[in-house]
Parts: sequence; structure tokens; C-alpha cells
Amino acid sequence: MKSSPSGHKTWKLKPPSSLVPQLVREAHVTPLQAQLLANRGLTDANAIQSFLSPRLSQMIDPMRMKGMDEAVKSIVLAIEEHDKITVYGDYDADGLTATALLATFLSHLGLSVATYVPDRLKEGYGLNEAAMKHIQENGTGLIITVDCGISNDREVTLAKRLGMDVVVTDHHLVPSGFRPQCPVINPHQPGCSFPFKSLSGVGLAFFLAVGLRTALRKKGWFKSRSEPDLRDYLDLVALGTMADRVPLLGQNRILVSGGVTRMANSIWPGIRAIMTVAGVGMTDVSSDDLAFRVAPRLNAPGRMGDSGLGLQILMTEKQAEAHVLANKIDATNVRRRTLEQEILEQATAMIDDRMEGGRTLLLGSENWHTGVLGIVASRLVERYHKPVMIAAIRDGIAVGSGRSIDGFDLYGAMKKMSHCFLRFGGHSHAAGFTLKTSELEALRKGLEMEAEAHLQPKDLIPTIRVDSELSFRNITLDVIHQINALAPFGEGNPEPVFMARSVKVFESRVVGERHLKLRLGQGEQVLDAIAFGLGNRHPLKGISTDFLFTPEINRWQGTETVQLKIIDLAR
Repeated sequence: MKSSPSGHKTWKLKPPSSLVPQLVREAHVTPLQAQLLANRGLTDANAIQSFLSPRLSQMIDPMRMKGMDEAVKSIVLAIEEHDKITVYGDYDADGLTATALLATFLSHLGLSVATYVPDRLKEGYGLNEAAMKHIQENGTGLIITVDCGISNDREVTLAKRLGMDVVVTDHHLVPSGFRPQCPVINPHQPGCSFPFKSLSGVGLAFFLAVGLRTALRKKGWFKSRSEPDLRDYLDLVALGTMADRVPLLGQNRILVSGGVTRMANSIWPGIRAIMTVAGVGMTDVSSDDLAFRVAPRLNAPGRMGDSGLGLQILMTEKQAEAHVLANKIDATNVRRRTLEQEILEQATAMIDDRMEGGRTLLLGSENWHTGVLGIVASRLVERYHKPVMIAAIRDGIAVGSGRSIDGFDLYGAMKKMSHCFLRFGGHSHAAGFTLKTSELEALRKGLEMEAEAHLQPKDLIPTIRVDSELSFRNITLDVIHQINALAPFGEGNPEPVFMARSVKVFESRVVGERHLKLRLGQGEQVLDAIAFGLGNRHPLKGISTDFLFTPEINRWQGTETVQLKIIDLAR
């Protein structure tokens, strides 16, 4: 692997794979595709064909998941006894899409269904005692959680004491010493042989719906009722999965591919309306569109204290109402972005030389809004490339979010420091926490010690992995179509990055304050390019340097042309 420095970043160029000729021959792919697939660890012809042509028929039987049979039986019993069911979801896009999917599916079965999404700012993440009591008072006989519940033994016990049954579906890591108090669907729980562990919350909800439909079909439920077409739910699954940044491999790739295809004929007025305000066309949806344009808007109301708005737009059946709600959500997203930028600037100003010299960052303020701290933490990780924990402080309590880098298991580190927290949870790269402010200094020291034990100085230098060199003369629309055959791109299947050497800049101008519009030449070939967030590199006209890029198709007035999306440049 070849390395080349680029400012504060390192470029790592993958060498040409010796397997390319074999893959071209056996998997019937082009040499470029073979190199890209080999870079992603796909070297078996059958696996490559499954990857390139994901089909719903490749879905794993939901009943292989531990707890699925028990969960389905509990729900069927509630149906037969005409119990009211409440779907209890998380307030982020994954949880909202999961809630909408399961509640709508159960409603289409003719059941009495309610939903509950906790207020992010007042109730926090997961189940809580007040919510359990409220749900019981509304006559609920069965609670089904989506995207939460795995760490809520006390609240599950309370719900059962109040006379309600509970089914937990949650994809988050299982706490130490976990002992289920009810049917639990979570591929991470001990003893679960389900081979794919990386489903999102909405992915688990979809698998539950598949399992439940199969069970009802066997019981003859649909002899006198219409049977829901679960393909209609796939665009919800795709949106929630992309929002949660789980690996786009295996079962997730199948679900997202199916969902993106389904978008053109979406039955969900809310999805259509949000995509309209986001400027995303229904017939040409990319995974980036869902992750960076649609999902942030769906997340915005919950971050700003109105989780119900996100669920409302997903579940409305009226297009006119959906458009009204979409405009409200878009305005909320504008406020969210403004607040996020303000806190980011304040946090950056706090970082002194001592902090910058450490391997972690821990920041807190009494003036910060908890709803956007996760985003701010992500921005700080992007800027400083080190684990970050950031908290809002109120009345002696710090509530915050953490984000990490490759090589540092944030959740694992927090488990070792569990004595510091009142509560915490998450993944290796993202976590939430609550603690007393008196524990902040102990947390700071503990976090830094863990980072010193697991992170080397080289780990703190951001690395861009480059798939191959690609000269301008070889960049054609056909080549881009070859690359796009590997979509959808995301976690686990990153968008390919290429290098071009000795590229001359003919034109350079700043657009939208932070972006660069470029015209680049290599040899006799001249191409337009856009460099998002690199406006600070202006002016570049006249220089010759190496570039990293992803080629894209620019569509304008019915014409397709090649455009480069610049990732980085050597100067």
C-alpha cells in the first residue's frame, strides 16, 4: 500500500490486485470493477454476483433470529385477544421509520395501534417510567419497542407489573449481564445464530413484520383480509438504514437497494414531500441523498424538541398535509443548522493547546442545546480526528454525545469507566451519556488513558483510502456506470475514490461561500469539478497538482456530462 501526504491527511493508494484477471473471467465484471471489488474484500464470483444483484429472495429467514418465534407468538396472541398495541420508538430517523413501518403494518391488519416517541429533551432516549404509566392508562395490552429497549430492564419490569406484555426489538449492543425479561429481538444477544448482526432498528422492524405476516398467513388470517405487500415498506427501511449509518453490506444492501428502487412509486406521502423540499428527485435517488439530504430533515424536529412532527409526516396519508408538514420540518432544519454552527464555533473556541495536544476531547457548556450535540461531536471529529465527547450541563448534570474514530471503541472505553455515568449506551463509534458534573474530570482522565493505550500518533492522522489511479482520458460515462453498479454506497461499501496526477487548474472560483468550482485538465482532456467544503483552498488557478476525486454524472436539461467530485488535493 502506497502512502502520500496531503496537508494533514494521508493518502493510501491500493496497489493493483493480482486477482483482477481471475475476477474478470469468473465474475464477468470489467477490470475496473474487479479492482474495486477486490479492494472491498469481494473475491468470490458467487459473492460478487450477489453483491451486484441484491434480491429480496436473498433475505435470511427471520425465524433464525433468537427471540423472533417468541415475539411473533406474543403479537399473534395480542391480535387474537384484540389487545391494543403501542409501538414505542426512538426519536431519530431510524426509530421514526421503524415506528411508522410497524404501526402502519399493524394498522393495515385491522388492529388498534398507538405510537409513542419520547421527547428527546425532556425524556431522553429509551423507555421511561412515566411513559409506561401513560401507555397503560391508554388501555395498551402490548408494547413493542423499536430501536430501543435493550437497556431498559427496570422499565420493562414496570410495564409487566402494570399488566402489559412487552416485545423488545433493538439493534444496539447488549449490556453486560443482560437477562431478557420478555421476548427480545436483537442479533447481538448471546446465543443468537442469525448470521447478519448489523441491521438497523428499522431493518429489525421489517424482519419482524415479515415473520409476523408469515405466521398470520399460516393461520389463515388473510383468507378474508387483504395481505399487506411488504415491498411497499422498503423505502422506509432504506431511509432509516441510511440514516443510521450501518454497513451497507449483506442484508442491509438488499433492503436499501430494494428501497431506493421503490422510491419512484412510494406510497408514503411524507417521504415524497420531504424529498421535494430537500430537492431530491424520486426517480434518481442515491444513498447520499437519503443520508445527507433527507435523513437530517427527518431528524431535525426531534433534535429541536418536537419528535412527534417527524413521525406525523411519515404516517400521514394525505399529500396536502404532508407538504405542510414538510415545510415545517424544512424550517426546523434551518434552525437546527444555525444552532449547530453556533455551538461548533463555541466548542472550537474552547479548545486550547493542551486539549489539542491530547488524544481525546471532552467539552461541556451550560449554554448548549442537547439535541444537536451528536452532530457537533461528529464535526469536531472531522476537524481534529480524535475521539470527542461533548455535553450540555444543567443543574449539576451533564448530558451529551460522543463520536469516535477507527481504532478506538468508544462504547468499550465507556464500559470500563461505567462508574462515572448515571447512564450510557451506544456503539464503538457513537454513544450517548449522562453523568454528574463532578465526574467530568474523572471521565476526562479515564478517556485520555484509554486513548493512550489504544491509539498511536499515526492513528490521529486522517487517512483517505484511494482505490486506484484513473487518468482523465479514461473517465467516460460508461466508466461511471461501471462504478455506480457497486451502489448503494455507504458504511462498509464506501464510494470509490481515485487519484489523478499532475492535473492543471484552468479555472477556480468559490460558490456558496464554502465550495470550489473548478475546471481541470490532464493531457488533452478538460473536465469540470466541484470541491465541497474546500473553498478555503482558493485561489488555485494555474497550479498543477495531484487530486483525489469521484467521477459523477452531471445531468442538465436532458444532457449527461462527466463531472468530478473532488475529495482532496495534494497542495
